Amino acid sequence: MRAAPINPADLNQIEGKYPVRFPLPATPGFEGAGVVVDAGGNGTTIPAGTLVILPHNLGTWREAVAVKASELVAVPPEIDPVHAALLKINPMTAWRLLHDYVDLKKGDWLIQNAANSAAGRAVTQIARELGHKTVNVIRRAELIDELRSEGGDVVLVDSEKLRDEVKSATNGAPIPLGLNAVGGESALRLANCLAPGSTLVTFGAMSLQPLKIPNGLLIFKGLRFRGIWINKWYDSASKEERMEAFRPLFEMAKRGLLKTKVEKAYPLTEAKAAVAHAAQGKRSGKIIFEFE
Repeated sequence: MRAAPINPADLNQIEGKYPVRFPLPATPGFEGAGVVVDAGGNGTTIPAGTLVILPHNLGTWREAVAVKASELVAVPPEIDPVHAALLKINPMTAWRLLHDYVDLKKGDWLIQNAANSAAGRAVTQIARELGHKTVNVIRRAELIDELRSEGGDVVLVDSEKLRDEVKSATNGAPIPLGLNAVGGESALRLANCLAPGSTLVTFGAMSLQPLKIPNGLLIFKGLRFRGIWINKWYDSASKEERMEAFRPLFEMAKRGLLKTKVEKAYPLTEAKAAVAHAAQGKRSGKIIFEFE
């Protein structure tokens, strides 16, 4: 192993609040990257020395692991191991959000909450590369300039005035896609910003509050409400489909267009401190394990 992040899903799993529960004793960690040291009989497809992204179902917070070659994704040598370890969940979720629900054209708008999260930043970066425009909703005003510098077309602080502020900032342009990682009232405010017949996709629940959908949004506005769990996509995708999806992400990463911020790296021997740090709010980036 070379690097493995601590994601919210990892913390939820440790707390017993996640649908996936490994049989105990268990090793946490849904995401990570390592270097093949022994390819067994698979050296013609993934030779020793290859940097690879690991599957989500084995536990990545460990120094070494034996895994089926068919479950690995080989990473181009131009990509740093730390960045490779952070590509599988948030950037891939962002890619699927922008491709699987609405046929967005260049110049189309989308709106998302939790825009300063790792997934939210990935959405902004990928959307900009694809020619889409983003309304990025956050809770802290001090992040506005930072998210604008990363490519956010419109950055707004979440409030009861959000619909009017979005309409003003976009000159009333229709918004066909909303991305919800918060739930509760924040998700409802996003839905109220969408054009009739649009889609709101939920992929997180940071507020721990349910999404309560008013009847009018279904009857009169015809909104569609969808959800995505990236683990399920990986489970159903073939090896070829996974590689096809990773290819554009690798190209963006090689050009420096897709990077997840890291606030601090810990050795595995400091796992308790690392997990406590990752559980804190208002961080500037991911907390990761980095291995020698």
